[in-house]
Amino acid sequence: MAKHTITVTWDEIPADADPDALVGGGFRGYRCDCGLPLDRRVNAELHAMENDMCSTCLGAAEEVVVPGFARPCTACASTGRRGPQLVWQAAYGEAEQVITIGLLRRVVRGLPEPFALSRAADEVRALLGLPPGRLPVGPRVRDLLQRLAEDGEIALASAPDELLHGTEVVLYRDPLWRRVPPPLNGAS
Repeated sequence: MAKHTITVTWDEIPADADPDALVGGGFRGYRCDCGLPLDRRVNAELHAMENDMCSTCLGAAEEVVVPGFARPCTACASTGRRGPQLVWQAAYGEAEQVITIGLLRRVVRGLPEPFALSRAADEVRALLGLPPGRLPVGPRVRDLLQRLAEDGEIALASAPDELLHGTEVVLYRDPLWRRVPPPLNGAS
């Protein structure tokens, strides 16, 4: 039986590298112990899935975000296996149905400022009567808070915890947010 450990190698990253490309899988090469050529991320993901490995961390149980910074893989609960990843994806799909943007707006309106991501997630969990671990509440709330920020309803109120690649790729562990007041009538 062939071993299917997929290794990620890094190309040289230019100083002006596009941060989305860097975090999203660019500047990487992929190599499997079985010898199958994996020239692109999608090929590495497919090969991982075919061999019952997590398609996010490629079976490594941790994600290397940028060279020198890795974090435990949340998609497979740091197992490197496909089964736990599928369970998490199904749970996140359920969270998308239950934790709506309208629900989060209600929660955010009632929180004292600045409020932390973890506090908003705890309030959502309490409001829905969910025990810890029932659904991936934190990741869903994080995604919705980012959407509210993109829509101009809230703004980030904390500095990053870590700079991973200059000031373009940063890490927030439990960011603080503030509500943005609505514009005055007649103001543009």
